[in-house]
Amino acid sequence: MEVVKNLNVERYMGRWYEIASFPSRFQPKDGVDTRATYSLNPDGTIHVLNETWSGGKRGYIEGTAYKADPNSDEAKLKVKFYVPPFLPIIPVTGDYWVLHIDPDYQYALIGQPSRNYLWILCRQPRLDDDTYNQLVEKAKEVGYDVSKLHKTPHSESPPEGDNAPTDSKGVWWLKSIFGR
Repeated sequence: MEVVKNLNVERYMGRWYEIASFPSRFQPKDGVDTRATYSLNPDGTIHVLNETWSGGKRGYIEGTAYKADPNSDEAKLKVKFYVPPFLPIIPVTGDYWVLHIDPDYQYALIGQPSRNYLWILCRQPRLDDDTYNQLVEKAKEVGYDVSKLHKTPHSESPPEGDNAPTDSKGVWWLKSIFGR
């Protein structure tokens, strides 16, 4: 599976909205306004903040991304989170491969080698149908079962972190473990 080469990491930083993804046990099934915010750490790694709203409450998890092979020009990253989010003690590492990004860094297709996870991301909470369908086609071409893609609902005015109560107990995370 080919990935983007020479990704401009600085341009990639900022907020990305999840337009669609394969359902994952790591996210609540009723999650809305799901997004990721990336910022560069002083050591060259990337701070990752993943947020979603479920039942009116903000659930989030923070992690760190880094190049899988620092000597490669390929956009193959590793992302490490500590779980559970309410008592982060167990490290969980996954692959984050940038399969496609447009020249203006406005939308991206993210996957990983097992093809069990797939994300369509955009700088805005909505993506036009033509672009969405082109990204779905690219995923299909590299062997993804795109019938599993689920569009992520976004409100007209996506909430900011302070505008909703936070799920400080990690209830969404516990429910997701049990497939709810």
